[in-house]
Amino acid sequence: MTTYTDRPWLALYEVGQPADYEIEYASALDMFRAGVAQDPAGAALHYFDGTIYRQELDELSDALAAGLLANGFSAGDRLAVYLQNVPQFVIAMVATWKAGGVMVSINPMSRRRELAYLLEDSGATVLVSLEALYDEVARDVVPDSDVRLVLTTSELEFQTRDDDRLFAGMSRQRHEGTRDLREFVEEHRGQAPPPVQLAPEDVAFLTYTSGTTGVPKGAMNTHRNVVFTAQVYRDWARAGRDGAIFGIAPLFHITGLIGHIAVSMLVPAPLVLAYRFEPQVVLDALLEHRPAFTIGAITALNALLNAPGFTRGHFSSFTSVYSGGAAISPTAEKAFLAATGTPLHNAYGLTETTSPMTVTPFGSSSPVDPTSGALSVGVPAPNTVVRIQDDDGADLPLGEVGEIVAHGPQVVAGYWGKPEETAANLPGGALKSGDVGFMSPDGWVFIVDRKKDMINASGYKVWPREVEDVLAEHPAVRESAVVGVPDERRGETVKAFVSLRAGAEVTVEELIAHCRERMAAYKYPRQVEVIDELPKTVTGKILRRELRDRPSGG
Repeated sequence: MTTYTDRPWLALYEVGQPADYEIEYASALDMFRAGVAQDPAGAALHYFDGTIYRQELDELSDALAAGLLANGFSAGDRLAVYLQNVPQFVIAMVATWKAGGVMVSINPMSRRRELAYLLEDSGATVLVSLEALYDEVARDVVPDSDVRLVLTTSELEFQTRDDDRLFAGMSRQRHEGTRDLREFVEEHRGQAPPPVQLAPEDVAFLTYTSGTTGVPKGAMNTHRNVVFTAQVYRDWARAGRDGAIFGIAPLFHITGLIGHIAVSMLVPAPLVLAYRFEPQVVLDALLEHRPAFTIGAITALNALLNAPGFTRGHFSSFTSVYSGGAAISPTAEKAFLAATGTPLHNAYGLTETTSPMTVTPFGSSSPVDPTSGALSVGVPAPNTVVRIQDDDGADLPLGEVGEIVAHGPQVVAGYWGKPEETAANLPGGALKSGDVGFMSPDGWVFIVDRKKDMINASGYKVWPREVEDVLAEHPAVRESAVVGVPDERRGETVKAFVSLRAGAEVTVEELIAHCRERMAAYKYPRQVEVIDELPKTVTGKILRRELRDRPSGG
């Protein structure tokens, strides 16, 4: 029998079935408990100068779970977490599972309208929030929601070295109608919730899609999804096997939930948190804690390389670095290796695939497609079938471009309370990704672009990624984003938004000429606009939709 170690991406096509890869635990809670039993005195979380050990994390989450149950929380109830990258996020997650519930991860950048929608859609009955976020946003939303208990906490907890770069002017706040999380836990310290046995198909957490094609949808990530993808990170990306994991991605995002928290529980390995992404703070934390693995958006990694004081030594402890959440170019991959001495591997997945569906196996180099110049995002993860399909859902031959469709243990059960959207986007349990790409004969997957971002210029298809990769080759270009804009003659024409490296100078005409020399006439940008910063999501994805709506020169 072919196993996942024997070139599984070829097994998908030569054998005709996924490789045999055992899922080790019935639930993420079982996975956590096994990690505690394996290394109870080991560090679970580092947060600046504070450390929470595994046994302590177990006790804190026990107390919180007991308190939740004593205050009316029941199996299947939802607890919403409205936090930055702080230890309380992990404590609340584990406690929710111990109480038999479902965690709802909420972007801390969400404002009133967004928070109100997420609380209403999920039906959350408990909210764990940073004090400042409650004061600024949640206090006006909670009264109109199903939330019965609000636990507030501070980013100043669990550490004593207040960093003025992050915490200047911050102080503890108490709000009427809320309970302090630390005091709530202490009230129930020493208590444990009744034993709960969670099943693989039970929902571990709801993660909300970005809503780029409509209202956000709550992806139902099951315990089976979580355990499987944590194993993929451990076994294929070498996550946690050589030391600590650095949490560069937001914990509310699927990359942070799996590539940081879940895999740290599985290995087990320490997880290093630094509140939120601030390049100088992150660089200091890398030197202090010497982590061995991280996965994050290329935009965040590039920000570290361009931060004042960056040296090769900041990454000298790493054995494995992966990029996910936003596509990377061959130029960016080479630049990272040159700057750090550490290879940058690629992975690809969505909220609905509970992080990776394709991975570049650790130690392998992603090939570059000679025609498009795109860097591969890896090969199908074990037990995963990736297909390329046309608009009618028919499989396309290897090498042809179509929609990427995935089926495997990481694909979510559906969208919370949205059966029609589930049927449309997950027909038969296979995820229609909305990304367009192709697969090589060896099983390497290449993303061309988002289906909806394709530009139709005089009847020719132009994929923004290809233009962005060419722009990345210019030494003055730091980042770029390409969109289609209305054009009377061509219907649509190609426009590039570009931000420059510090101290670099280049004219618009020079950038257009750079592309014209390297691309077919219908592809190169007719318009280029240089701006200071490209708009991004909190996870580092560039927001092309905002650029399309941007007034010319505005």
